[in-house]
Parts: sequence; structure tokens; C-alpha cells
Amino acid sequence: MTQSPAEKVSTPVDGVDVLGALSPSRAGDFMTCPLLYRYRTIDKFPEEPSADAVRGTLVHKVLEDLFDLPAPERTPPNAQQMLSPAWEALVEAEPTVAELFEAPDGESPRDFGDWLASCRTALDKYFDLEDPTRLEPAERELYVETILDSKLLLRGFIDRIDVAPDGAVRISDYKTGRAPGEMFEAKALFQMKFYALVVWRTRGVLPAMLQLIYLGNGEILRYVPDEADLRSVERKIEAVWKAIRHAELTGDWRPRRSKLCGWCSYQDKCPEFGGEIPPLPIFQVESPADDPSGDVNTDEAISGP
Repeated sequence: MTQSPAEKVSTPVDGVDVLGALSPSRAGDFMTCPLLYRYRTIDKFPEEPSADAVRGTLVHKVLEDLFDLPAPERTPPNAQQMLSPAWEALVEAEPTVAELFEAPDGESPRDFGDWLASCRTALDKYFDLEDPTRLEPAERELYVETILDSKLLLRGFIDRIDVAPDGAVRISDYKTGRAPGEMFEAKALFQMKFYALVVWRTRGVLPAMLQLIYLGNGEILRYVPDEADLRSVERKIEAVWKAIRHAELTGDWRPRRSKLCGWCSYQDKCPEFGGEIPPLPIFQVESPADDPSGDVNTDEAISGP
């Protein structure tokens, strides 16, 4: 079975019987739709790559490698020149992404030139928002992990960490989409607060700033966390994990219909769209009475942070 990127770099947890592992992406999946979480994490059903997701991967790679250049060379033209080699490396590593631009029978192919132009536009937007010649990130694409007192392992990848001369820490994440509306800001910030919690617990330093850099419309969403915020996020994560365990023990992976269903690869397996939920890949022998977490409020776990 193919390992996830986190599993490839995760360190052994010496002397600790970890209950399980959770990343902000997988926690977000469960809060969006428990059935989506099951299909991605337990069944591991394959998903067709999307043009938007591949754009994000490509632009992230260019922005990561941009800081390998000397500061004066971190210019828009140099970033643009890095796109083609990054695409070629991506296709070599994951040949299926090239299929995005091959036409199925009877259909017109997606225009690669237009798609690549959208990647160039996203990179140009970045230079409107930050001046990389004045930045020296402390970390890029950093894998982080920590264990909560409950023995739940939290892990994930942070796009960029900046450390000021006075030791202040800023966590940044690039998004190639548009900034969310006010009603969805809390959901967007959950990922960043998750990372802030891990950094706080591993380094003993409360991050001074969290920022989401949206290249789709050229906006930066900034947030200053405090200890109360991060303790609240920890409680939220624990609630999500208890709800996941409850679903595992009861087999209750209820779908949750939303606007995001339009981007879901599993509609053919979803009752909300006339599909049927397949049997679990492994028969679970535990009963709900064996659940050490006790009663679980699933609605609390899947509501906004």
C-alpha cells in the first residue's frame, strides 16, 4: 500500500502507544463529510487528479524552490522560468497528471497552454503580495508532528516558517484559490491554528502571526493567535478524533451534503447522489460499548471550529 507523504517522514514514537494520527487535511475531511474521510483514509479509494490541485502543487513547488536562489535573483521572470522544469519533474514523478490534458473519447482536451497561463498568473500575484528578496524563511515545506496528552499524534506539512530577529514566529501557507468569504474564514484558519498548536507544543513558542496567502485573488488573511485559541483548537481536534473513533466502531459514516460535493470524486459511492456505500475493507470486531471515548457528539465534531 502506498505511504502518505507524512508516513514517509514520520519519526518513530518511542515509548508511546499512539492512539492514531491526524493531519489538518484529514480532520478537515471529517468535518466536511465523514464519508469522505472514510473513503480517503480507510478505503483509500483513488481520486482523479484535478487541474486545480495540480496547479497548487506546481505553484507551491516553484515558491519553495524560489528561496534557493540568492535574494536578488528572486524575481518574477526567474519564477516564471522555473515553471516548465517544475512541471517536467512533476510529470516524471506522477505521470498520471499529464492525463489531465488528454481528451477522453468524444471530448475536447483541456488546453494546457491556458492552464499553464493560470499558473503564471498565480505566481505574478505572489509578487504583488510579498517581496521575496526581503525574506529568508527559516523553514520551507517543514514536516511537523507532536503527541497530545491523549496520545493522539498530530502531523502535517507547513509551507513556510519565518523567524524574526527577536524570535517571533510567523507561519505562512500558500493557496492558489480565492480567499474565502467572511462566513468561511474560521474553517480556513483551522488548518493554520492546527499548525500553530503543533509548533507551540514542539518549540514552546506561541506563533506571533498566521497568514494564508491567496494567489487566486491576491489577498492575505492574517490572524494573531493566543493561548486560549490554541487550547480551544486542541479540544476541537480531540472532539473530531473521538467522533472518528465512534464512526469506526459503529460503522456510521454518514455523508454530509454541501456545496463542496461538486468537487468530490466519490459521488458514485454516495447515497446523497444515488450511490451505495461499499463494505469496509476490514471487518471491525469492536462494539460501540468498547469505545473508550464514551459518548460522542458527532455534530460538535463536524461543526465549524
